Amino acid sequence: MQNIEAYQKSFIKYLEDFAIEREPVNLYEPVNYILKLGGKRLRPVLTLMTADIFGDKAALAMNAALSVEVFHNFSLVHDDIMDDAPLRRGKKTVHEKWDLNTGILSGDAMLILAYQLFENYEPKIFQSLAKLFSKTALEVCEGQQYDIDFETRNDVTIPQYLKMIEYKTAVLVGAAMKMGAIVAEASEQDQDGIYDFGRYLGIAFQLQDDYLDAFGNPETFGKQVGGDILENKKTYLYLKTLELGSDTEKSNLLELMSNISITNEDKVEKVKALFNASGAADATQLAVKDYTKKAFSVLEKLNISEDKKQILQLFGEQLMNRRV
Repeated sequence: MQNIEAYQKSFIKYLEDFAIEREPVNLYEPVNYILKLGGKRLRPVLTLMTADIFGDKAALAMNAALSVEVFHNFSLVHDDIMDDAPLRRGKKTVHEKWDLNTGILSGDAMLILAYQLFENYEPKIFQSLAKLFSKTALEVCEGQQYDIDFETRNDVTIPQYLKMIEYKTAVLVGAAMKMGAIVAEASEQDQDGIYDFGRYLGIAFQLQDDYLDAFGNPETFGKQVGGDILENKKTYLYLKTLELGSDTEKSNLLELMSNISITNEDKVEKVKALFNASGAADATQLAVKDYTKKAFSVLEKLNISEDKKQILQLFGEQLMNRRV
């Protein structure tokens, strides 16, 4: 077993060697560009780590890990188009650096390239990887559509929100880990177990992200604190305030979210005060702990050594103890 940094280093080296030098340049140059923009490479690292946990096969899992990363970045290219986002990781987004049509077409190519990487595996593993990938890719699209739909709805429930973040974010974390188990030829029970571990951690991670967006340290969070509030997003904090708050707190929240005359700073501070007063902030942190516990409970059923279970638990704790 390697540590997280070692997996990152070996994966980034593999990714750099993957650079696609072929015609037409305007199709493949944007692909290379988005893949080299950086990031934590969390999902491919999980694939490699899981392959090692179930069979010391991180090297064999490189193509599966790369597929996860290519797909994730494909989704970012298209998300940026839908959001009309100018920047990604501090650099121009693909559709801004080139144009809209290039962003769409290069994104399409990335989805196909992600599938092609499975061709490096024998038929049985190829079939399992492709089946999981197809299911996950469709769920990510469904999660994105739910997210878009929620922007214009005022009747979003907490179960609906949890389903949205599960599909948009968590299923890809679960799939990344299950791919590592598939490559390592773990039992189906262990494959399903590690998928659930990743899925629960993914939900906890997104709920933590909701919390940090409002209450994180602006110097280290990596994006504007209060951004979700300014975009009027119906996050877990928002929905919990409507569930737990007094009538006055609920009406104040709805009024603040629709108020266009208030300054951004004032809006963020007043909404955060409502998140605290209603108990929504505490409830969100509790939900993060609950989903983390669900993830850890899965570990008891995995057919791996206690040392390896500890490695997975430590990873989960580090992920959830972000206070940025």
